[in-house]
Amino acid sequence: MEKQVDILIIGAGISGIGLAAHLSKESPHRSFEIIECRASFGGTWDLFRYPGIRSDSDMSTFGFSFKPWKQSSVLADGPSIKGYLAEVVDEYQLKRKIHFQHRVLAADYDSASRKWRVEIENDRQQNEVWLVNFVLGCTGYYNYDQGFQPDFPDQQEFKGQFIHPQHWPENLDYAGKKVVIIGSGATAITLVPAMAEGGAGHVTMLQRSPTYIASIPSVDFIYEKMRKVLPEDLAYRLTRARNIGMQRAIYAAAQKQPQLLRKFLLHSIKSQLKGKVDMKHFTPEYNPWDQRLCVVPDGDLFRILRSGKASVETDQIEKFTAEGIQLKSGKHLDADIIVSATGLNIQILGGIQATIDGQPLNTSEHMLYKGIMISDVPNMALIIGYINASWTLKVDIAAEYICRLLNYMDAEGYDQVIAQGDAAELLPDTVMGSLSSGYIARAAGVMPKQGRHAPWKVSNNYLADRKELKHSSFEDRVLKFAKKSLAAAVKPRLVS
Repeated sequence: MEKQVDILIIGAGISGIGLAAHLSKESPHRSFEIIECRASFGGTWDLFRYPGIRSDSDMSTFGFSFKPWKQSSVLADGPSIKGYLAEVVDEYQLKRKIHFQHRVLAADYDSASRKWRVEIENDRQQNEVWLVNFVLGCTGYYNYDQGFQPDFPDQQEFKGQFIHPQHWPENLDYAGKKVVIIGSGATAITLVPAMAEGGAGHVTMLQRSPTYIASIPSVDFIYEKMRKVLPEDLAYRLTRARNIGMQRAIYAAAQKQPQLLRKFLLHSIKSQLKGKVDMKHFTPEYNPWDQRLCVVPDGDLFRILRSGKASVETDQIEKFTAEGIQLKSGKHLDADIIVSATGLNIQILGGIQATIDGQPLNTSEHMLYKGIMISDVPNMALIIGYINASWTLKVDIAAEYICRLLNYMDAEGYDQVIAQGDAAELLPDTVMGSLSSGYIARAAGVMPKQGRHAPWKVSNNYLADRKELKHSSFEDRVLKFAKKSLAAAVKPRLVS
């Protein structure tokens, strides 16, 4: 049986929920359905359950533009973010639109009918076919089924528990136990203080190389005071504008004056370690924002390291042993539990096998028009958040643009749009930029590529994107539309 669907949103995480809310407000005449492979909404904030799970962006910019974050906490924990998303789902009556435990298996665009033929496995493990006018990918860029896991030498020799944070065991008992956390990114620096303060005997963070870490206040006292004297929406907008400006200024400083920002960050860390921990563990060889900058609330990581409940080792793994990890320096780390906070596996469109008239779509051979539409792919848009600012900032402005595009197509009588690519624009870097982080490097064979010039060049600049997406015209030399009465007028062409 074939089901007719106007707009299909793939993913009920923060992108899918945000986009659905915008569609409800700005394109109410269009109907949509949401596919979610999990049993609940929330995406990242439903999947990750490890101790201390929290945002690594301030909540005034991580919250949606249309819904104030009403708590004074700067960084929110996972359950609080899930609760915030639940409020959005309720306010916009999205629950009835979400098809839980439905997984997209394949999607093929048929040029003759101008519809996507989407094969779906439903919650009863039965296959369905949905005929869709427009597909919106809101799956993020990592594999929910499997995190990135290096092959450690002699890993099978370890007799304790080995855990990846993406699949945290429910009710894990780590009281009094020796824990080694491999990694130095956002997950690791969250886990160390959470597990140390949660009763672990001792926690060791084992890193190959240091990461820049900035300490920020856990409570935004200015926002807290503004909320008492100003309307909630106004206080939120002012705080949001301030923090957007600060985010952008810090990133710009990293690009223009990297040594100055490096000096500032290292001085801040040194003052918090108070001579109790060697600075070599927090002095990266690269410049700030060559990799993503990590943040900790109220310096909790540094506080727990000073206390002696946790420690940090900068070394390489020679092999696993029955009792822990043998380091190349000769030191042995005893462990009852090893947590491999080694990052994400990258994928696009949730790993869907997409084709156009039966021809495979390799997203790594395409670019993104204005950071939203895949070149030469009809009636499809996707949302990929920022690497240097809150993910949700991109969700809001991309969703507004998509709504404007749909409204324009309806007003003009169009049923197909293609952002026609130019192979001469294609660059080796992906749309995630040139950061040297491991997951960025692993994205090269999956993520769409950068273009040399606008509209194919992805700037990762929220302020510039907001201006461009809010006011840009749809009548340019790239977007090609076709009216409903001319079904064969525009044929998609794949550019490799």
